[in-house]
Amino acid sequence: MPIELTAPRGYLGHAPRPFARGAGRSVGRSLGLLTLSSIALLAADAGRELRAEPPKARIVGLGAATCRQFNDEVKTNPLVRRDYLAWAQGFMSGILLSRPPGVDEGLDLNPPSFGLIVQLRFMEDRCAMSPSLDFSDAVEALYKRLRQEGKT
Repeated sequence: MPIELTAPRGYLGHAPRPFARGAGRSVGRSLGLLTLSSIALLAADAGRELRAEPPKARIVGLGAATCRQFNDEVKTNPLVRRDYLAWAQGFMSGILLSRPPGVDEGLDLNPPSFGLIVQLRFMEDRCAMSPSLDFSDAVEALYKRLRQEGKT
């Protein structure tokens, strides 16, 4: 026996639906889109914060000086170069000790091909090119250069 499909009781065909488009509906839709957009922006901003670089550690001692201060002190008192070099070697030793196992193992911070005098000149040149840098940034650049030296 065939089944006959009939419209539900009370169905009036093409009568207006209760949720037909109207002024109230467009306001509700706009608010919904605004809410969803806000949530998406907040989620994107939170994701950006997770990818941001961690705050830089507070540097103390001679390394807290700017390159400009380093340049000025070295000009007025050349003997202070030795103190800055000693600070740099200690700072790089700290970087080396903080590396995970297998990374930079055996890195020589005083290789024969890039001795202490050459390292000092490297930092002086770096600071002369960018006096607004922190001296510790010049030391980090030296560390990266020593890593390259260790690979040759």
